[in-house]
Amino acid sequence: MEDFWSGALWVMKIWLYLIISLIMIPAMFGFSLGISETYMNILVKTLEWATLNIQEAKTDEQTLKGSASNGLIQREDGSMEKELEELRRSRPKPSIGGDFTLSDCFYFNRRGIESIVEDEVTQRFSSEELVSWNLLTRTNDFQYISLKLTLVYGIGIFLRYCILAPLRIALACIGLTWLVIGTSAVGLLPNLRIKFWLSEWVHVMCYRICARGLSATIRYHNRENKPQKGGICVANHTSPIDIVILCNDGCYAMVGQVHGGLMGVIQRAMVRSCPHVWFERAEMKDRHLVTKRLTDHVNDKTKLPILIFPEGTCVNNTSVMMFKKGSFEIGATIYPVAIKYDPKFGDAFWNSSKYSMVSYLLRMMTSWALVCNVWYLPAMHQQEGEGAVQFANRVKSAIAHQGGLVDLQWDGGLKRAKVKESFKEQQQKQYSSMVVGDDSSGHSD
Repeated sequence: MEDFWSGALWVMKIWLYLIISLIMIPAMFGFSLGISETYMNILVKTLEWATLNIQEAKTDEQTLKGSASNGLIQREDGSMEKELEELRRSRPKPSIGGDFTLSDCFYFNRRGIESIVEDEVTQRFSSEELVSWNLLTRTNDFQYISLKLTLVYGIGIFLRYCILAPLRIALACIGLTWLVIGTSAVGLLPNLRIKFWLSEWVHVMCYRICARGLSATIRYHNRENKPQKGGICVANHTSPIDIVILCNDGCYAMVGQVHGGLMGVIQRAMVRSCPHVWFERAEMKDRHLVTKRLTDHVNDKTKLPILIFPEGTCVNNTSVMMFKKGSFEIGATIYPVAIKYDPKFGDAFWNSSKYSMVSYLLRMMTSWALVCNVWYLPAMHQQEGEGAVQFANRVKSAIAHQGGLVDLQWDGGLKRAKVKESFKEQQQKQYSSMVVGDDSSGHSD
């Protein structure tokens, strides 16, 4: 029995030495030994081979779907005015009375049926559909196609759960432990330039270790536009891992609510070495206090740029939803960032109403890999006479265009709340203005 435990201890030591020498040390200094690249090349070829086998076995079936954004419904891109004008084209304009016709009802009936079958909001909070199966049953149910494909699927399960998952969990634990210890130690130093340099180095180092723990392959574009100190970095939000993705390439000041438990320990350790902006639950409801804290931070050009996700919730990597205007009212320089994950290697979207944080992280650690592109967009400023809402929409449109995402005006808060009465009234006013406006012009003639 002693020989068994001594042998197990020897294997554990060798395993830890390999992790430290082949993964952790390269991650700490930002270089790679080529192991991840080799793994990704093999994985890409395997998934391509699997796709070909699946397509050959289903040649008689309907062509595979394009993407979730295509949907079941092919909606018109025109506005209410344009679509109603098409319906009214064959109707003569009334000589008296408002510009209303019974055919207008068809427009509202069609819109209502489209929303019942497939509305634009609900589908943004479910996993993105794939063009082809990626050998993960969480995206498609397993179906027997061929013996070779079944064997590859079984080998994949063993690889992901028995080899990759323990390795990734160990790296995540090491990264978080080093983050707490490192930031706590740096926080004991006096407020000198070396303290801030060490704080940034510790943060980036630990996030890189955590990124290796997810087999993350990240491609950063237009690095010359990276957020600078004294500004605000805003990005679309798919997952809590977005923070790891962005901080893998630079350090940011976080904004959020104070938590308890393990998250609280990490927050308290981080704020000792870096001026993160944490709020108590009661303070989050005080908009003036939040604005003042953020304004004070960005006015200090020595502090790190603030990282904010204005959507306020996670969206499924297909679209960008309404940006909250709070971070656009400060008057600071905005640095937009677009993040787009490749769903072929794993679903990065966190459906918080379905999975807890622990369950979600375990799903990510048992996926094939995490592959994404990050685009740094040029800095944007609020134009003269431009309101905070218009500025937020302009930034959102730029992010959606760069990331190939659908630009939606809907509030992400509809994930758990009903549509506001003000939005319904806005639609009613828009239609009534068409009718009454035409009527008034008719009388003036």
